[in-house]
Amino acid sequence: MKLTPDLITRAPCYLNALQDRELDLRSHKIPAIENLGVTKDLNDSLDLTDNDIRSLSNFPSLPRLKCLLLSNNRISKIDTNLSQYLPNLTTVVLTNNAITELSDLDGLAGCKAIEVLSLLDNPVAKKKYYREWVIWKVPSVRVLDFDRVKKKERDEAKKLFEGKAGPSALAESIAATKSSTFEPGEGIPLPLKSSVPTLTMSKEDQDRIKAALAKATTLDEITRLERALKEGKIPSYLKDQDPSSGSKAKKPKLDDQEEEEDDDAAEAQ
Repeated sequence: MKLTPDLITRAPCYLNALQDRELDLRSHKIPAIENLGVTKDLNDSLDLTDNDIRSLSNFPSLPRLKCLLLSNNRISKIDTNLSQYLPNLTTVVLTNNAITELSDLDGLAGCKAIEVLSLLDNPVAKKKYYREWVIWKVPSVRVLDFDRVKKKERDEAKKLFEGKAGPSALAESIAATKSSTFEPGEGIPLPLKSSVPTLTMSKEDQDRIKAALAKATTLDEITRLERALKEGKIPSYLKDQDPSSGSKAKKPKLDDQEEEEDDDAAEAQ
């Protein structure tokens, strides 16, 4: 089910346990985030748990939004510009998604207000240096995977990823590792524009063909007329027919080649 404006406006909205205004969009099999502009930034929390979302992206500007609940989706990518649209996020729950590489978390790095973050049951959570990397990239985080971040961990993260003149070699190596997750449609070139010119047909010629279609009695006749209408080329035996005439068009029994020769002869005259 698409995340349509109608679905959003019909979704339950209530004050949650924290007295925040929360919009409930759980369990709709939503494949992608879209149309959230209709919320008019009136919500503090957005619950998109138990859907089929694959990318954390396509948000409008929602500076009021503080909490994103996205457990049990298929998210593998995070928009690197996420912080521009959701600048005040404090809680992000991404439990049980498909984030694979440490570098895939870069989209959270710009979110300066995140304090609570869950990435449990993502492949990335099993990576070496996972916890240190998240703490280093999102320094505002205080609770990671429901475990409080300790000062010792922050010091260790700095030691691993900060060099004298910038990121360490280890940090650069991790940042260069790209996810191999494939998204449907990704990498597929756009279709080339057809080099065949599109023929145009006058309104009268269209009416002639439609009138003939309405009176056609054989499948072969119907096929020929539909093809002519699609290609924008009126058969020669219909050219002089009155489009408003109630009489059935007289159709000579010609094959395709003969019909084309007949058209050429008519044009030569």
